Amino acid sequence: MNPQLPPWLPPDPEAPFPPPEQALRQPDGLLAIGGDLSPARLLNAYRHGIFPWYSQGQPILWWSPDPRTVFRTERVHLSRRFRRELRRSRWTVRADTAFDAVIEACAAIPRPGQRGTWIVPEMRAAYRRLHALGHAHSFEVFDGARLVGGIYGVAVGRMFFGESMFSAESGGSKVALAALARQLYAWGWPLIDAQVENDHLLRLGAERWPRPRFLAAAAAQCAAPEPPGLWAARVGEWPARRLAEAAEPGAAPMPG
Repeated sequence: MNPQLPPWLPPDPEAPFPPPEQALRQPDGLLAIGGDLSPARLLNAYRHGIFPWYSQGQPILWWSPDPRTVFRTERVHLSRRFRRELRRSRWTVRADTAFDAVIEACAAIPRPGQRGTWIVPEMRAAYRRLHALGHAHSFEVFDGARLVGGIYGVAVGRMFFGESMFSAESGGSKVALAALARQLYAWGWPLIDAQVENDHLLRLGAERWPRPRFLAAAAAQCAAPEPPGLWAARVGEWPARRLAEAAEPGAAPMPG
């Protein structure tokens, strides 16, 4: 085996992943190659702090970077200026009513320095399967009937693993993330995994955690008793301007 490459996964979707501490340093966090995107394999990966990330034409690549980018659900930050704008907003927030549209928008939106998308058709199909099983969820921001922002990810126990978000209007993804955090905080879910840092996430309050700290915290939350299921009825629909009522999500938890 080439010592510069991580191991290939066996065909069995129930097979264990290598320990995350064996991930490469360059590229940071690359842990394993191959396998599939079956629900069993994906859920096993998330429970162990591992996620898939690859481009069209590559084999499936599995990652567990160090450090890890994490949001505490009570500390997602919206600036005072943005919250002032939200007080006049007509936007509304829902969950799991437009999962397909959110994942398609995340795949299609141009991103600086990125050619194409890592949310390839196989990835979209895999997360749709997880959504149908009640494990993958979207938070959506609407202006009337128009989808203006959203975020999607995977829930295991009381741990939410964020995958991607988008804005069709300025601020749409901020509202989606803040709404998700506000609702999770109200449910007693303390963390959102944001995977890999960027300046935008750090401005919104993301923190860099050493991988061992993240893995221990995620394992504890994944073990919490929380059955899968769709969130549309549980979240309902509420005005985005509620996010302007306090500086931090924890100061004014949403009902439900």
